Amino acid sequence: MRLIVAAPLVAVIGFAGLALTESARQTARASDLQVLAQVGAEAGDLAYRLQRERIAAADLLTYARPEQQDAFGVEMAATDDAVVRYRGQRDRLSTDNGTSSALLRRIDAALDGLAPLRTQVRTATHASVSAMTFSYRIAIADLINFRENVSHGVVDAPLADGIRASAALSKTAEAIGQQQVAVLRAVAGGELTPAMQQDITAARTSYTESSLSFLALAPPDWSIWWEQAGTGKEALALQRMQDEVSRAQPGSQLKLETDAWVSTTQTRAARLADLRARVDDAVRDDVRAAHADQRRRAVAEAVSVLLALILTALVTWAVARQITRRLRRLRDAANAVAFEQLPAVVAQLQQPGSATVDPQKLAHQQSSAALEPSSDDEIGELGQAFSAVHQAAVRTAAEQAVMRANTADIFIHLSRREQRLVDAVLAQVDLVERDETDPDRLDQLYTLDNLATRMGRINASLLVLGGVGVGRVRQRDVPLQQVLQAALSQIEHYARVRLGMIDGDVAVAAKTVDEVVHLLAELMDNATTYSPPGSETWVSGRSLGDRVIVQISDEGVGLSAQRMQQLNELLARPPAIDVAAVRAMGLVVVGQLAARLGATVQLRRGPRRGILAEATLPAAIIRSLPPEEYLLAPGRLSRRAARTPSPPPPYQPRPEPTAGRPPAERTLPAAPVFRPAPPPPDRGDAPTEELLIFEQVNHWFQNDVVDGQDGQNGQNGQQWSSPADDAWRTAAQAHTPEVATTTNSGLPKRQPQRHLVPGGVTVPQQQQRSEYRDPAQVATAMAAYARGVANRRRTPINLGNK
Repeated sequence: MRLIVAAPLVAVIGFAGLALTESARQTARASDLQVLAQVGAEAGDLAYRLQRERIAAADLLTYARPEQQDAFGVEMAATDDAVVRYRGQRDRLSTDNGTSSALLRRIDAALDGLAPLRTQVRTATHASVSAMTFSYRIAIADLINFRENVSHGVVDAPLADGIRASAALSKTAEAIGQQQVAVLRAVAGGELTPAMQQDITAARTSYTESSLSFLALAPPDWSIWWEQAGTGKEALALQRMQDEVSRAQPGSQLKLETDAWVSTTQTRAARLADLRARVDDAVRDDVRAAHADQRRRAVAEAVSVLLALILTALVTWAVARQITRRLRRLRDAANAVAFEQLPAVVAQLQQPGSATVDPQKLAHQQSSAALEPSSDDEIGELGQAFSAVHQAAVRTAAEQAVMRANTADIFIHLSRREQRLVDAVLAQVDLVERDETDPDRLDQLYTLDNLATRMGRINASLLVLGGVGVGRVRQRDVPLQQVLQAALSQIEHYARVRLGMIDGDVAVAAKTVDEVVHLLAELMDNATTYSPPGSETWVSGRSLGDRVIVQISDEGVGLSAQRMQQLNELLARPPAIDVAAVRAMGLVVVGQLAARLGATVQLRRGPRRGILAEATLPAAIIRSLPPEEYLLAPGRLSRRAARTPSPPPPYQPRPEPTAGRPPAERTLPAAPVFRPAPPPPDRGDAPTEELLIFEQVNHWFQNDVVDGQDGQNGQNGQQWSSPADDAWRTAAQAHTPEVATTTNSGLPKRQPQRHLVPGGVTVPQQQQRSEYRDPAQVATAMAAYARGVANRRRTPINLGNK
């Protein structure tokens, strides 16, 4: 708004400043002209006084009588008074007057030289009249020229003509004065020389020209004043004397009374001086009137400009306020659309169920309220254009949401169809494996089983991209080491994966087991795929109380810092379904699964080389296992077993250790919780590890045995027993199983739960009240159930083998 108000005000102030500046300049010129007119009038009077002093000086030089001395002294006093008045007005002028500055300096110098000139006139005897009067003539000529220069730059033509007419009167008086001096020179010389006659003729001619110039410039009333000044006995006597001088021949002697000539010419000069004074008064009055008029004009212009500024400011402020108010409403509406409404619509369209949205209808609903009421100006058109842009953006977002939803549905349907086929293939492979005894063919069947399992993982990835869960219906939590083994069975290069330190007292919640397995399988697959074929990939899982951290490290070439940052951003914010998401499906699936589980996955440089992928599982999906479950649970790995390669699928030949260090050297340092135990006397097996606490417990019992007895009774002959004896006996029978029946090929048949250790399996208590079930989890479970019914698979697949 400030800019809108300031722009016209600056323009108006600029033009007003130019107008006021010119008006002020004209007013200043009028004021200066008033001073110049006053100085010119004083200069004219001073020129008249110098003319009278000059004729008195010439008369004194001609006759040198006492009466001439007195007359010269009277004229000097009158001239000094005129000089004082002139200099008083001269001091009012500015120092810079253009072309008049040099002229004024010459006048000042001539006035300063009057004193020595007067001394010469008084003291010189029989001095030349022409030489003595020449200095007076120069000063008088400069004063008359100054009067003419006053009219320069005057815009008012009548006023300029009046100033020039007054200067013409001064020239007329000077012409009479020059005639006076020339005649006195001829009388004093006793003979009229041709030069003297020429000077007299030139002076009379100058008088005639100056008179005509005055009459040409003077208004009618001034002409009347001229006629009145030229009438009377003095004028007739002067005319007669001038005619007598004109008739004199060169070389003759002028017979003219000098006193009469001087008095007659002085009378004519006095009348001309009176006429000049009246003209100067009239000129000064005109100048004062022009100055007053110019000042009134300047004041009027200043008031007009001030009113124009106030009016412009009011009108501009009103218009700017209206414009800024509309622009502010448009800005607020645009900000609301850009930062609130449109992001909310886009976020809503990213939710499930957006496939049924009508893009055109949604766009019309979102843009039904125009940002700016319809108008014919540019602001209204801008509001309508922004509304159109908003509508197009909403429609495009809705169309993309529908397209993403349709693509997700395509992924889901294709994945489910492929999964049915994969499950059917796995079922057939299981049937063939059950009766196959040839190791080579079993190896091929297990390879086919692994390929089908990996195909099933890809189908599950498509389900994740489609926004559907991949879990099956499970009732129990699964220990972390079994989850890692299940993930290991779903990758191609499982033989290169080594399991490091894995905490056995933690399990994964039943409803998230398959998703965690899928996430870890993708990370293991990336680690083994993008590392050298002969290298190993290490996996460790540690519990930190409120979370579980699974680290997967490889020995590949690693990634650049920029590429690693891009991949971490991809894991933190997985993109929507597009070609890039399918192309980099592994990490996108990891990111989607991590978001669903509330987990975090981050890539960073390994301790030596390669990449370390760290998955942090939150406490919400982690369960603690009691000691009786994870110590005696089937498939529990001791710390020594955790350092050995994870077993392949059933009957798969174990791969040879890689070249270099043995696998045991690549493990993380373990705390001294386990120590080697001596082998039993009746067995030659390799030494195993046992807990130190077992030694302490056995030591208690050894202290109570009395020497000499058979070791079966205590001090009182009582036989020792404990609730764990049945479990130990059952475990001992598992070492030498009894073969009841065999298959057609001669292999022993497994009897279900024959070697089940008492206390190894706990029956979960029935929950007293129902718990909240996630609708998405229920939908996933029902989908898995429907898929299982459709496949009609007879034998379930072991999680640890698949």
